[in-house]
Amino acid sequence: MTGNENPNASGTSPRLFDRFIRIQDAFSELRGEVHGTGEIAQAAGLDDSTTSRILQAGAETGFFDRVGRGRYRLGVGAVNLGMQALAHTRAKDDETHSALEELREATDGGLVFEYLLAPFGGAQRQCIDMAVGDSDLVELGMTALDILSVTRSLRTGASGRTILAHLPRALQEPVLAEPVPAEAGPGVYRDDKELLASLEEIRDRGYALGFEECMPYWNSCAAPILWDNSIMGAVLLLKPATVMPKAPESVIEATKAAASRISARLNHLSESAAVTLSP
Repeated sequence: MTGNENPNASGTSPRLFDRFIRIQDAFSELRGEVHGTGEIAQAAGLDDSTTSRILQAGAETGFFDRVGRGRYRLGVGAVNLGMQALAHTRAKDDETHSALEELREATDGGLVFEYLLAPFGGAQRQCIDMAVGDSDLVELGMTALDILSVTRSLRTGASGRTILAHLPRALQEPVLAEPVPAEAGPGVYRDDKELLASLEEIRDRGYALGFEECMPYWNSCAAPILWDNSIMGAVLLLKPATVMPKAPESVIEATKAAASRISARLNHLSESAAVTLSP
């Protein structure tokens, strides 16, 4: 150990920890799943020998997987860490559901859904909560296929594009390579250039509008749910196109407010968990 590293009370070098984090971040920035030591080192801004030592140590704990000579990917340890983070930050509680119910009331009975980013099997979205009142979704023309198949892809719908817009480029690319779901509505972006342009616009203005993207005759407005600066999901407001041919400013602001409220709750739960788990 050099004299510059000054281990803390736990014996961990702050300098080593910083390097570990830089290597971890490199995996999220690089494209693809498996990477060589050299490209990881370059992305992390470290020399090859330091990167190799940290990767080897991380492989022993399961945080990285060695899949070939000098080639690594994130391991199950990284997945477990992410799952623990989610467990301590995303709790379905009365306050988050109240935000959905209040959005429904503020938009005169719109259908409101909360989607969470689901990274397993490729970046997708999954509906985890909703405020639909007494509405029967089947009677409204929404089938199980609509809910589970078409709305799962991040290519389709205001909520999907909202999540996609805030993902790192390395995670966007596999989504862009996916085919558009065959059951998607007529308003879906089929051209990748138009889709990418819409993502930039979403990031700039903080919300997305969807016009019959997932299902014919339904328009939507969505806003991102953020944990710090990381995308976690989206709030979606859905209304018939005949009732909402164009989302008024009041709907946009109400949707953004609901997403901001859930984001604030998410960050509060995170901070509370951090205090609880502190030694």
